[in-house]
Amino acid sequence: METLPLDLLGAIDDLRRQRNAVILAHYYQEGDIQDVADFIGDSLQLAKAAQTTKADVILFCGVHFMAETAKILNPDRIVLVPDMAAGCSLADACPAPLLQRMKDKHPAAKVVSYINCSAAVKAISDIICTSSNAERVVRSFPADQELIFAPDRNLGGYIAKKTGRSMILWPGTCIVHETFSERRLIELVSKNPGAHVVAHPECEPQILGHANFIGSTSALLDYVVRTEAPAFIVATEPGILHQMKKAAPEKLLLPLPGTDESCSCNECPHMKRNTLEKMYLALRDLQPRLEMDETLRQQALIPLDRMMALG
Repeated sequence: METLPLDLLGAIDDLRRQRNAVILAHYYQEGDIQDVADFIGDSLQLAKAAQTTKADVILFCGVHFMAETAKILNPDRIVLVPDMAAGCSLADACPAPLLQRMKDKHPAAKVVSYINCSAAVKAISDIICTSSNAERVVRSFPADQELIFAPDRNLGGYIAKKTGRSMILWPGTCIVHETFSERRLIELVSKNPGAHVVAHPECEPQILGHANFIGSTSALLDYVVRTEAPAFIVATEPGILHQMKKAAPEKLLLPLPGTDESCSCNECPHMKRNTLEKMYLALRDLQPRLEMDETLRQQALIPLDRMMALG
C-alpha cells in the first residue's frame, strides 16, 4: 500500500504551486474538497472558470462530463480527474447514437442538450444549456422552432412549463434527484412550520410542486442566504449544504431524504468517488489525464460557444 503524506492538504497545496494548477470543485463534492479548491461552483460557473483559467493544469473535482467540458474549452492544458470512474447517470442515459436516431426522426428539430452529457452528445447538439440558463437558451429559439431537449426529462419538462412551449424530451433522469420522497418532504414541512422548500429542477414534478423556490445549485445557495426564513428543506445533492452552512450558519438546513431509508440515496455516488488522497496522487503523477480526439473536441466546442455567447 502506498504511503501518503501526513499533511495531505499541505502536500496538495505544494503540488498545486509546482504544477501551476487550478483546482475546480462542484458544490456536490465533500466539504474537505470544497475547502481546498480554488473555485467552487455549479456547472455553468465551473465552465466559465475553466474557460478563463491561466493555469497549466486543471484538476477537476466533479464528474467525467465536467472534466470533458474543461478539456473542450482548454485543449492545450492538462486536465486531470481524481477518479476517472466518476460518471453521471444523466450522461450515461443518453448515448450519442440513440440521440442521433431521434434527430433523424425529427430533421427540422434543433437539439438543446443539458451540459450533463458526454462530449459525443455535445458534438451533435445545436446548443448546450445548464440549469442556470436553460430557460434563456430555450427562449433564444423562435417560438415555432421544433426542439429536442436532452438528456434530463425533468429539467426539460420544467422549462417547457415555464416557457409554454412543447419540446421533445429525452427520457433521462438523475439517480439522485429522481429518488427524493414526496412523503418524507411532506413530513419535514409539517414538522418545520415556516421552512422554505428549495429544489433543483432535475427533481420529479411532484417534488417541484411543493417548492417555494426552484433553481440551479448556485441559485439555491443564493436564495437560502438572502431569504428571511427560519429553515430550509433542500431538495438537491446535500454537498451544497457545506456552502450553505458557511454562508448562513444561523439557519436550519434540512436535506431531503430519498425514498429508501436504509441508504444515502440523496448523495451522488459518482461525486463521492473523489477524495483528497486521489487529488494528491493526480497532481503528483499528472494522472488520470483526460484526453480527447481533436475532431470531437472541435465539434463539441461549437454548441458550448453558442451557450457562452448568450451570457
